[in-house]
Amino acid sequence: MSEQKGVLVIGGGMSGLTTAIEIAEAGYNAFIVERNPYLGGRVAQLNKYFWKLCPPTCGLEIQFKRIRNNDRIKLFTLAEVEDIKGEEGNFDVTIKVKPRYVNDKCVGCDACAQACPSYRDNEFNYGMNKTKAAYLPFDQAFPFQYVVDTQHCPEDCKKPCLDACKYDAIDFNMKTDALNLNVGAIVMATGWNLYDAKKIDNLSFGNIQNVITNMMMERISAPNGPTNGKIIRPSDGKEVKKIAFVQCAGSRDDNHLPYCSYICCLASLKQATYVREQYPESKVQIFYIDLRTPGLYENRFLSKIKADTNVTLTKGKVAKVSEDSETKDVIIEAEDVQGGRKIKERFDMVVLAAGMVPSTKDSKALKDVSYTPEGFVDTSTKKGVYAVGTLKSPVDVAMSVRDATGAALKGIQSLKR
Repeated sequence: MSEQKGVLVIGGGMSGLTTAIEIAEAGYNAFIVERNPYLGGRVAQLNKYFWKLCPPTCGLEIQFKRIRNNDRIKLFTLAEVEDIKGEEGNFDVTIKVKPRYVNDKCVGCDACAQACPSYRDNEFNYGMNKTKAAYLPFDQAFPFQYVVDTQHCPEDCKKPCLDACKYDAIDFNMKTDALNLNVGAIVMATGWNLYDAKKIDNLSFGNIQNVITNMMMERISAPNGPTNGKIIRPSDGKEVKKIAFVQCAGSRDDNHLPYCSYICCLASLKQATYVREQYPESKVQIFYIDLRTPGLYENRFLSKIKADTNVTLTKGKVAKVSEDSETKDVIIEAEDVQGGRKIKERFDMVVLAAGMVPSTKDSKALKDVSYTPEGFVDTSTKKGVYAVGTLKSPVDVAMSVRDATGAALKGIQSLKR
């Protein structure tokens, strides 16, 4: 029997994992290329996700087990697609794999990190804390394998790591590698990026320490986050007893993102429950243009939030966000459309519901793919190349998983044609 061609899946988030697993379990080869040193994407960074409001590990660990049990899946982390040539049934793909500086002998003992004298900003937690230069991306990372960030590891930093590792897992001789694959189809599953809230001048992100984004809020609320799940504000560690959520931070704005990012309303409602559960006496105020909660469960969730007398929903745009220089409290000036007035309120912390941007604009290789002006993949894209989930439009995790199953079927059809 001749060697069977497989499907390349670019991106190892929930969409990419689902696509690759469905392809492999149908009896075909799948190759996952992920730029991070771990799989799981944005979902891995969440505290909880819909619909069951469970931690991401409850879904990701099932996917990781399916990968471990299927030898038809080959994964490459710290890897990026450099070039794609060819057509459906015969794509030649060039992949660049960066060195991890830790080999497969790693058992995750943490000895290298304990011995390492250097630190780096923790991008998994959006820079809100630091890790050692030798680090595990997060506590349940897959693959469960450490990484050495040599940009923050000077020459005199290397010896302590080498001496500490009993398993000869540290290898500073690793080099960037290039490999070539020949595949029959390609699935784009590179996910989304958070809109740069620093571009929204009136919301003061980056200038006021206690103004954070929705994804930063997820990390603060997570037990494995920078504060071990304690919702405290960055400036002084004060417990957040009064908090505001500002919706459409960039979205539905012709100066920033002209479209609705879909997930933001539900995400803020969910995060309101984080605060209310942790601090029963806390007050939450949500400033919104329109509350969009499509679906039966989603509307029930909105009704549950509305029933909480400590949560105030204010329809109106936020005009200005400023800071009390002495207390570091955040001051919001906004309109209250339904009340017919302008309001000025003080909060411990403000969370911006920053919009969702497709990651397509970062792609180096897929030059033949058609995009909308906003950067989403056009549905009439190149034959044999399929986009999934948030690359086509803003969607939630559940919709991404459903779409990934469809992309797996399309990839298999390309292999059979």
